[in-house]
Amino acid sequence: MPRSTPGRAALAILAAAGLMANRAAAQQLRTNLPTPGILRVCADPDNMPLSNEKGEGFEQKIAELIGREWNTKVEYAWWPVRRGFFSRALNGRYCDVAIEAPSGLDMAGVTKPYFRSGYFFLTRKDSGLDIKSLSDPRLKKLKIGVNLLHSDAENTPPAMALSRHGVIGNLTGYSTFYTTEDRPEDIVEGVAKKEVDVAIVWGPVAGYFAKKSTVPLVLTPLAERDSLSDFPFRFNIAMGVRRRDRELRDSLDVLLQRKQPEIQAILKEYQVPVFPVVEESDDDDAPPPKPTG
Repeated sequence: MPRSTPGRAALAILAAAGLMANRAAAQQLRTNLPTPGILRVCADPDNMPLSNEKGEGFEQKIAELIGREWNTKVEYAWWPVRRGFFSRALNGRYCDVAIEAPSGLDMAGVTKPYFRSGYFFLTRKDSGLDIKSLSDPRLKKLKIGVNLLHSDAENTPPAMALSRHGVIGNLTGYSTFYTTEDRPEDIVEGVAKKEVDVAIVWGPVAGYFAKKSTVPLVLTPLAERDSLSDFPFRFNIAMGVRRRDRELRDSLDVLLQRKQPEIQAILKEYQVPVFPVVEESDDDDAPPPKPTG
């Protein structure tokens, strides 16, 4: 057997020391969690592709990755995302972390962003439409599907921007949140069924359900910002914890950086379209279509 050189021996010692340090850090985190050894995750019970009670969402795959890395049990606090998800579920101590939180969210402590997505035009492949901008004059005649937070169109960035372009009378509203009658995928199916000619859909929803559609659909990204209204259409996504849980936030930051390839692989598996994360000013941190209440 060849004799080990001093350099190899030193590397082996350093590797062993690093492994021991990682294990010690994980053990320390297990102890410092609000419930030692358990990471409680805020999750919607029926909101694919993010999460559901069957554990099928990409947020849950990421949560499982964290649990394995920290040798920590993952438990879910089921909370519909539209009902005080951050203000009541997270800050009310029902759970410790939200796997997705808008970067810059002021009611929580947020990690550094770990992915960035945006809004997409969604059309049928056989439609021949090649809409690339809200300034396209054809949008004033086409039936357009948009997600709404409330009963009017003055809330989501695409709806607000469309009004600035004079496109207001030909919008079909789809609920952003599920109910017994409404589903997150309804807006995608609306395009497939020709209920609308084109829809503007948040990337994770558009990518996931377009892939499942039996009708070939095409996704075309909106620009970084609208040329007329200057509304942003792309957003950084981070994880959210309670503001006082700084150690948990910092530990998540370290993990997100180290496990970025695995996380990106999960997002790719769920057809989540991503853009490079960019630094944003406070004015750019308007939330994507996930409520902050």
